[in-house]
Amino acid sequence: MPRQLRVGIIGGGIGGLALAASLAKFRIEARVFERAAAFGEVGAGIQMTPNAVKIMRDLGLWQQLRRVSFLPQCIVGRNWHSGTEIFRTPLIDQCPQLYGAEFFHSHRADVHRILLSQLPDGAGVLGANCVALTQTQDGAVVRFSDGSEFEADLIVGADGVHSVVRTLLFGDDAPRFTGKMCWRTVIPFDEQPLDLVSPDASFWLGPHGHVVTYYVRGGAMVNVVAIRDASEWTGESWNVPSSREEMMNGFSGWHPKVLSLFAQSSDVLKWGLFDRDPMTTWSSGRVTLLGDAAHPMLPFLSQGAAMAIEDGYVLARVLANEQSVAAALRKYEALRLPRTRRVQLESRKRGHTYHTVSPVQQFCRDAVYKIRQMIEPHSSGLRTGWVYAYDAVSLPLNTSA
Repeated sequence: MPRQLRVGIIGGGIGGLALAASLAKFRIEARVFERAAAFGEVGAGIQMTPNAVKIMRDLGLWQQLRRVSFLPQCIVGRNWHSGTEIFRTPLIDQCPQLYGAEFFHSHRADVHRILLSQLPDGAGVLGANCVALTQTQDGAVVRFSDGSEFEADLIVGADGVHSVVRTLLFGDDAPRFTGKMCWRTVIPFDEQPLDLVSPDASFWLGPHGHVVTYYVRGGAMVNVVAIRDASEWTGESWNVPSSREEMMNGFSGWHPKVLSLFAQSSDVLKWGLFDRDPMTTWSSGRVTLLGDAAHPMLPFLSQGAAMAIEDGYVLARVLANEQSVAAALRKYEALRLPRTRRVQLESRKRGHTYHTVSPVQQFCRDAVYKIRQMIEPHSSGLRTGWVYAYDAVSLPLNTSA
């Protein structure tokens, strides 16, 4: 860009802060507007896969991330009832060799705090509820509920699946309920409960549901994600308080290790999983979208935060390299739309695969896992090598990926 740009970011979650940190790397001014009264994140785990870790490393945040994370040995698939191992994908040694970075299990609040530490003093505004957008030939203006306004060369909506910016740009296209709901909890332990939770990302696959468990904060806590098919979702909030009893009732008959782990939980949240079809454009004039505002990700590939981090880094790179905002946004979409579309659709597909009900279909699915496991472990299980290999840091800006 020929002159100093100013970017307004609506939303102070992981995606918005990743964009702010990336813009700071390229010496582009940014202001982050968060509608909550304080910056923060839900107390839950997050899988920082190699594609996201490469960006954190380039931003100079690898050491901080490593200190607060857990290095899983493998991704392991297990039968919901018997506990039989279905597949095993090695991670700890092979990820740096195959994909150029580690695979970390982290706490969302820790990742958020690390990114927030990169925000310059005075660059974050709290209690800022976006209500309107206007545009001129040279910029865009966002107006907030208190009557204040902010003008910038570019406004970015990083305000999540229920994005106000998206609605202002493209209308009220409500996300649809997927027929699945999720419980999440983080359980602290004085010692790692290796008898209940192996040092892996464990995927327990069963009819109408699956459970994922893994350590965070260096092994001091276990993150639990438990997803079940459901006929409806009536919660008014994206997350509502639940209980260990409700979570356990949703998985009656599952393996004793799963239920024993559930029994030690206290603070349990639940929410419905909502989805949208991939968009054909995220931008209008000098306003664009990022992360779940642009492409809400179902959690079945664990890529919601990683895709937002990728978006933020790539957007910062193109803004630093293109001659105009319009050219930068065209390049941003050319680079990111194909990538996020594929991850969105693959995540949707895995939700059906993991929850297979028919015993015959389960047998066939697991047989394929085992055959691929014998041929090449990284071709079995989640089959996410193509996700992890992506490198937003060295991605050629003249091609799409």
